[in-house]
Amino acid sequence: MRIAIDAMGGDLGPRAVVLGTVEALRDDPGLSVDLYGVRDELEAVIERLPRRLQGLGGRLTLCHAPGVISQSTPIAQALRRGADSSLAMMLEAVASGRAEAGVSAGNTGALMALARRALGMVADIPRPAISTAIPSGKGGRCYVVDMGANVEAPARRLVDFARMGDVMARHVDAIERPRVALLNVGVEATKGPDSVREADAVLRAMPTLNYIGFVEGDALFTGAADVVVCDGFVGNIVLKASEGLARMLVDRFQDTFAAHWGSRLVSLLARPALLRVRRQLDPVRYNGASLLGLSGIVIKSHGRANAQGFAFAVSRAAQEVRINLPAQLAHELQQSAIPSAACGPGDSGLATRSIPDEYNPQR
Repeated sequence: MRIAIDAMGGDLGPRAVVLGTVEALRDDPGLSVDLYGVRDELEAVIERLPRRLQGLGGRLTLCHAPGVISQSTPIAQALRRGADSSLAMMLEAVASGRAEAGVSAGNTGALMALARRALGMVADIPRPAISTAIPSGKGGRCYVVDMGANVEAPARRLVDFARMGDVMARHVDAIERPRVALLNVGVEATKGPDSVREADAVLRAMPTLNYIGFVEGDALFTGAADVVVCDGFVGNIVLKASEGLARMLVDRFQDTFAAHWGSRLVSLLARPALLRVRRQLDPVRYNGASLLGLSGIVIKSHGRANAQGFAFAVSRAAQEVRINLPAQLAHELQQSAIPSAACGPGDSGLATRSIPDEYNPQR
């Protein structure tokens, strides 16, 4: 299996990306990687690899990409002038079949626009959605769709998110009948914006989905649902808030047990249990968001991910390759197509503002 990596996109520079990639190679003997970036910078990082990782270079190929799309690069500029960038060349490798998946910690807007142009979409999905898992009750996890790709989403897009989330939970986590819910300000049928209530009506009429209705924000962490659907504005806030809460809880535990000698003694006795809790809550373990709806596999890593976090994103890409997630999506979404009038007149999905219309290569 070969995966293409954009080595220049992360906030922490290529070192975190390269180290994380090599960690993933160590953990997965069947994996090979093409690293796209400025060759001199990548060679300098590889030369300083820890000794325990230096024997993995035979499965790592450097591919020179002179251009870099920064986090501040406008989408229009990335589309018009970014062909020689590490991001665009990574995506071209996936589109041409030289790599089976791509991973980037770079500019989300540019990644979405370039990926859609390079790879195209499956079934009747007009635009990708970002989905990742967050820890939930009883050691499980809950997929949230969308996490920021579509700031506004009409009813038809929310239904698309639900369908894609259902397929992913079934094939990635082997959940036979994933519980799918819409995130709302209340569980009553009269609550929420029009788009959410319209999507609710459509989802209730789809017997192929195990749709359980509205849930509120606390249900994300209780294990009440396996897939929770919302627009990207809400989803991104949920993601960042949950990451901040997890870090705050871990810090509070540490500060409390370090306060005086008695609590330090208790912490020594409770250390194994505390370490398990910390690992379960650590957002690093859940790094790696799927760009659902593309005809190829692209994983978005958090821009501030360290080496360990990026390794999880690479592993996520390998997992999706093994189950061929885009093919699963294409097959099942075509079998459960939504009638064009199902979400009401005028709901063509064009209100979704993931990519400004003037920069959208497929408009």
